[in-house]
Amino acid sequence: MRKILIVGAGQSGLHLALGLRAHGYAVTLMSNRTPDEIRNGRVMSTQVMFHTALQHERDLGLGFWESQTPRLEGLGISVADPGHGRAVDWLGRLDHYAQSVDQRVKMAAWMETFAQRGGQLVIHGCAVSDIDYFADSYDLVLVAAGRGELVSMFGRDPARCAYGTPQRALAVAYVHGAEPRPEHPGVDAVRCNLVPGVGELFVIPALTVGGRADILFWEGVPGGPLDVFHGVTDPDDHLAVVLQLMEQFTPWEYARVLNVELTDPGGVLAGRFVPTVRRPVASLPGGGLALGVADVVVANDPVTGQGANSAAKCAAVYLEAILARGERPFDAEWMHATFEAYWEQARHVTKWTNTLLGPVPEHVERLFGAAGRLPQVADRIANGFDDPADFEDYFYDPERTDAYLARAAAASAWPGVRGARRIRGA
Repeated sequence: MRKILIVGAGQSGLHLALGLRAHGYAVTLMSNRTPDEIRNGRVMSTQVMFHTALQHERDLGLGFWESQTPRLEGLGISVADPGHGRAVDWLGRLDHYAQSVDQRVKMAAWMETFAQRGGQLVIHGCAVSDIDYFADSYDLVLVAAGRGELVSMFGRDPARCAYGTPQRALAVAYVHGAEPRPEHPGVDAVRCNLVPGVGELFVIPALTVGGRADILFWEGVPGGPLDVFHGVTDPDDHLAVVLQLMEQFTPWEYARVLNVELTDPGGVLAGRFVPTVRRPVASLPGGGLALGVADVVVANDPVTGQGANSAAKCAAVYLEAILARGERPFDAEWMHATFEAYWEQARHVTKWTNTLLGPVPEHVERLFGAAGRLPQVADRIANGFDDPADFEDYFYDPERTDAYLARAAAASAWPGVRGARRIRGA
């Protein structure tokens, strides 16, 4: 039986650990916190899992909360005008619903499931020296802990990095009590509110430790008017700042949250990080090797909502590669090839995310504006959150954008206009 060590019990590490256990591998999973500490701690992220990522979980029998979690059937975009009204506002329909489960709920339960299914769960804060000590006892070492000392083992890949500093200041509040959305009261959806030159507000219906909630997530341009959370330590004060900014910059969203309260004292988070692509293989002091997983090696800003999706997709790619390897050694050549197979998907996420972190190009403004008139364009943009590779066809080049919009306008006269976007050339 092949023995595998996974350091880090987040979306990718647990997904891999449970997948490998299902195929009979001897898996040791190291976490610096117990399930109860995670469940009762502070929120770790925002997240929206789109269809492909959700299906990877279903394939392993891990969609424990599917019937309890709001089904997000659309994705809407609003763009603020200078008077803080909406210059653009539309909803694109998803082909398959998305869902958001608080990672405190998911990771705690998955850790317990891993132990129940015969995995070895070790609660221990892991340093490089620990990995080096254990490496000789395992056929493969995977590092899925995306922060701290362990990440420093994986050198930055300058050819694939666009930024050297954080591009957004992040602030999150999980709340109960939001009013129904008047634009589409019968449809749960992710809403992306773009405030040019200032930042973005995302509103995400979700399942958290106390049941249904809404996630209010600000992404602020560093040094701008949203970058005001440093030093705000009291959870209620944090929520008050989130709401004040909503009142000022997105009053249409603020009108829904006049009476909200935090889901729990741990329902807030603030911080920032540098979007980075790292080299996938680390050499350990004793001569062993470790392979980086998901955001250890490809960490994108959450402005496109891809973190949890990318983690699930990376885990699926790595799981397939491990199973296909059989009894052959997990050498450096295999590690690099496995990462490159993941990068073939991840590069589209990185390109798209980096594009949206800068000023919105004029042709993308035209695209967003046209989506309000052409439902098939809105739908296609929305479904790109599940398949970012589709943006290559029409998102980045002004000529291709305009050609696509011309075809979409012509197709809008067809019966069944929403289905027209399924034809990539239409």
